[in-house]
Amino acid sequence: MSERIFGAVAAGIALAALATALPAAAQSDKAQSAKASSYKMPKTPWGEPDLQGLWPIGHMAGTPLVRPKEFGTRRFFTEEEFKQRQQRDEQLAERYDNENKENKIGMGHWDESGQAQRITSFIVEPEDGQFPELTDWAKEQAKTMGSSWFRTTWDRPEDFDTWDRCITRGLPASMFPMHYNNGIQIVQSPGYVVIRLEMIHEARIIPTTNQPLDPAVKQWLGSSQGHWEGNTLVVETTHFNGIPAMTNIGTIGSPRGNVPESTELHLTERFTRISDDEMEYSIHVDDPKVLKQPWTAAYNWKRDPEYGMYEYACAEGDEQVRNYIVTSRYDRAHPDEKSQQQAPRQQ
Repeated sequence: MSERIFGAVAAGIALAALATALPAAAQSDKAQSAKASSYKMPKTPWGEPDLQGLWPIGHMAGTPLVRPKEFGTRRFFTEEEFKQRQQRDEQLAERYDNENKENKIGMGHWDESGQAQRITSFIVEPEDGQFPELTDWAKEQAKTMGSSWFRTTWDRPEDFDTWDRCITRGLPASMFPMHYNNGIQIVQSPGYVVIRLEMIHEARIIPTTNQPLDPAVKQWLGSSQGHWEGNTLVVETTHFNGIPAMTNIGTIGSPRGNVPESTELHLTERFTRISDDEMEYSIHVDDPKVLKQPWTAAYNWKRDPEYGMYEYACAEGDEQVRNYIVTSRYDRAHPDEKSQQQAPRQQ
């Protein structure tokens, strides 16, 4: 056998062995790409790719934003690790039925545990799945930010972030799952895509024609401009108001502590429908005033036409802010008494 033929055979054997050793999820990722390339995208009556429908992201609620360090640069779990997560999530899901049997409502009714996923984290860049280091400016800014997540004393509404006060969850946070109210709906009309969010009842109105943005207009959710690259909707969002609003992404596995944003924040999102009921979504976050390097997250959405989008009546009858302030003041005025103060929330 010639060296060339022998080398080709050896290479083939090595590739086959590598394919066998790859996590099943990595192989299924390739299959997913093949499925996407063969998918016949439905079109709207005016000829644009049709992304419309209800796309709740609650199934991703158990996936961490930041990758646990023991997984290193691995984006996918092994088959055994995936099965362990399935068992864990099945146990969490049982809480709902168990509470019904006990005639009570607790965390099992409130906390959507999601479904086991094969990805180890939302963040795919940096490759190790870690959240980038903050700049010195951002670290100083973070010290001035309020939140019920991390503070231990409160005196005024400004000691709470905009999510606490039902103003906005902000971006990029609104595009990640939480333990509840994970509905997302996409509606299209000629020249526009609207992304309706169940959390904090917000709607992102995205023109897909080249409309000039007024640099004087700064908003909590910024100003978005969309365009089509084949069947992919690409959305660029800038013109954020830079007010230190959110503490961080808020989903599980978020970095501890406050993460501000600045007027230099620039988001790039990509929406690609790969089947009737599945969408690839990614978001690239670049804020050079806050982050020492950008980060990118990616995960898949699942369409659910039966999902119910309910009114998010967050501010109506909400006494949380007042109760935090009153209790905090009382505790400081009576340090020797046993406090009933609620501890800062844990993610």
